Amino acid sequence: MRLGVNIDHVATLRQARGEDAPDPIIAARICSLAGCDSIVCHLREDRRHINDDDVKNLRKIVKTKLNLEMSCAKEIVNAALRIKPDQATLVPERRKEITTEGGLDVIANRKIIIRVVKALSSAGISVSLFIDPEESQIEAAKQAGVECIELHTGRYANARTEAETGIELQSLRRSAKFARGLCLKVFAGHGLNYENVKQIVEIGGIEELNIGHSIIARAVFTGLENAVKEMIELIKR
Repeated sequence: MRLGVNIDHVATLRQARGEDAPDPIIAARICSLAGCDSIVCHLREDRRHINDDDVKNLRKIVKTKLNLEMSCAKEIVNAALRIKPDQATLVPERRKEITTEGGLDVIANRKIIIRVVKALSSAGISVSLFIDPEESQIEAAKQAGVECIELHTGRYANARTEAETGIELQSLRRSAKFARGLCLKVFAGHGLNYENVKQIVEIGGIEELNIGHSIIARAVFTGLENAVKEMIELIKR
């Protein structure tokens, strides 16, 4: 199982003072040297953390895989077409949310998603859709022409009881199996940390986990290299 590290919150800390540090480009280098398999960043429409220059510079230095999370907004799609990340992950985006609050509704936004998938794929960019673990959304993702999906693990991460956790785990298991049956590559992420990741690792068919906040938070106390290595050890143990 591979690990993608989301470095958005390094940029969040930088923006808190409006200065140059900490530099997400240096963070990406450290994460890569620590052994992660990809670097993830979200170029939001409001540029609240990662900005265009960050993505351009990441494109220059990331030698593994650069995964750009993005909305379907025309401005952002054009930026992706110029920068050409290795992968684009289409996510829902609302201006007032603190972080992405749910999966992309592929069914309701079918036309625009298909159009964006075609544009990105034609440029040689692999496209993934960040969706809730629901068979109807997975089917719609397949019909949209993508080769991979990322299952939203937020409901699992936010479950308050053992029973709720079990229900959400079962949903993720069924969804991963269903997606694999459609020949889709399956990734997962959102809200995963050093405790709850263990049960996700045990789900068959998930190839990659994308984790950000918990790794950056741990790095405050242990250093970024150690935080990344610790997560890699957990998912590959």
